Amino acid sequence: MAFLGIGLSGFVLFWVVVVILSSLKVVKQYERGVKFTLGKFTGVMNPGLRLVIPIIQTWERVDVRIKTVDVPSQDCVSRDNVTIKVNAVLYYRISDSSKSVLEVEDVAYAVSQFAQTTMRNIIGEFELDEILQKREVISKKIQIIVDKETDPWGIKVTNIEIKDIELPDSMKRAMAHQAEAERDRRARVISALGEQQAAEKLAEAGHIIGKEPVALHLRLFQTMSDIAVEKNSTIILPIPTELLEYLGKSKK
Repeated sequence: MAFLGIGLSGFVLFWVVVVILSSLKVVKQYERGVKFTLGKFTGVMNPGLRLVIPIIQTWERVDVRIKTVDVPSQDCVSRDNVTIKVNAVLYYRISDSSKSVLEVEDVAYAVSQFAQTTMRNIIGEFELDEILQKREVISKKIQIIVDKETDPWGIKVTNIEIKDIELPDSMKRAMAHQAEAERDRRARVISALGEQQAAEKLAEAGHIIGKEPVALHLRLFQTMSDIAVEKNSTIILPIPTELLEYLGKSKK
């Protein structure tokens, strides 16, 4: 009988140890534990070694690190009736562990769906040129709305970034023609400015030469000399009296 009593005590002690060990749960630093007692929410467990009574209590792990969700490409219509495809990436974290478990079944899916709807609505408020130029403004507006609406779910949306904006083929061709026309316009402007500057220099030179007849004749000789060298010929020109007078004055 004594041996039977010792054996029974050992058996009970063994199961007590097993129950205690199975009741101990480790909550990591980046996690929170949402605990239920007999199916009722009874609190949030912080990081560390925590006790969960088997059968009576259950718990769910909640990762509170920042997560990313892809917002798939959406067909959006701009305010000027241009249909474009837009996709984005969303960053969020769990701010209230209990709400994220009690209020919504699948956090990532719910956030993604709400972000898709919001993005289509916000894109529709802008014209195409604004959408292409103001990505950050549009992204910020979407983020504010999604963050506000998902706050009751215990979610904090930290950022939304628009990744790609795909234009219709016809719009791409039109923009390419516009860019080419703009390049041609700039080239013509630069050419016109060059011609204007050259004309101003020629006018300035003509004004100076007009004041000095000798300088005009020297320029004529230089031009004729260049022509003679190019044509491999000899050109005989009379010496203007103004040049002889100028040279005579120089000797004196």
